[in-house]
Amino acid sequence: MPRSGSARSADDRRWPDFIALGVLTRVFPPDVVDAALIECGRVERRDRLLPARFVVYYVLSLALFAPSSYEEVMRKVTAGLEWALGWPHQRVVPTKAALFQARKRLGPEPLRVLFDKVAVPLADPRFPGGFYRSWRLMSVDGSTLELPGSEANVEQFGPPSSSVGPSLPRMRVLGLVECGSRAVIDVAFGTCRDDEQALTESVARSLCPGMLLLADHAHLRHHLWDLCRSSGADLLWRVASDVALPVEKRYPDGSFVSHVYPGTRGYHNDRDAILVRVVEYPCAPSETAPVGGAERTGRLLTTIIDPAAAPADELVAVHTRQPDVETLFGVLATRRRGAGAVLRSKSPDGVIQELYSYLCVHYAVRCMMQWSGAAGPVTGRVK
Repeated sequence: MPRSGSARSADDRRWPDFIALGVLTRVFPPDVVDAALIECGRVERRDRLLPARFVVYYVLSLALFAPSSYEEVMRKVTAGLEWALGWPHQRVVPTKAALFQARKRLGPEPLRVLFDKVAVPLADPRFPGGFYRSWRLMSVDGSTLELPGSEANVEQFGPPSSSVGPSLPRMRVLGLVECGSRAVIDVAFGTCRDDEQALTESVARSLCPGMLLLADHAHLRHHLWDLCRSSGADLLWRVASDVALPVEKRYPDGSFVSHVYPGTRGYHNDRDAILVRVVEYPCAPSETAPVGGAERTGRLLTTIIDPAAAPADELVAVHTRQPDVETLFGVLATRRRGAGAVLRSKSPDGVIQELYSYLCVHYAVRCMMQWSGAAGPVTGRVK
């Protein structure tokens, strides 16, 4: 706030805004933005006041400066891009209607492709928290987000819940998150009617050998386990304790080898059975009861059969590192705009575009934390 008697800058330029936009242009440089636009067929056919590349940075800035108005964000982004990239300063601030049409013309696909191209794991094995022994720790979990109550959003994502009082339509979001850096590297969206395990199938594409995937799944699905395992990643999932798992071989650390059979509980089909190692442990008084029941015994299933490679007590400790994804997505979108606020967009395409912009900004922040040495150095990479 300026002191009494001092004049406020006409364009309200602030160094923190410039630095924040500089981080965006470093993580998402113009050549990568242009590649995403070409892939999505958004290449300009004529000169516009709001060219597609500029609109991408503007949409990212809407997430970066979430509480600000459309016009205020435009003033910040034009000044910031002039400082960060040497672009000519945009002297004419378009109307809100023109900015809305530019967002609509861009659509959600370029933001999705941009996120897919850039988002990669960031954790450095030299720093604690991101790895267990030789495995990079990953987590998958979901949450729900409230949306503006427009007719289009209600039609696409379903009507509001039947709770008492006013309510808004919701969508389900599931993310694949690196535990050490808290960076989201893949995401799936759906309606509240969509099952989290079905959405997990969409993010399994980003798994690879050397990862250890942590998850909570009440009802283990044979095909989902096989899909994630086929990526080469190892799995460590918490499941309900009432699944029938006969003890076939007990290890000194208390874990045991068993087989999981597809279909309903009690149905055995030896041809399709999958080999697992089971780790049972008593839940701490402060720990939420395991999914699928109120019992106080937790149960983990893992593909790591050799107890020497991963002792049972270590696996229990590792699983507690699973990030709170529900809180993460709440901070990303709904809460970032202020208490009680929801997303800006009143159309389904706008909602998806806005969520990808939040994910890109969140990823850029995590990269900045790595560069600053908060979790180890990292060099920006593109898939």
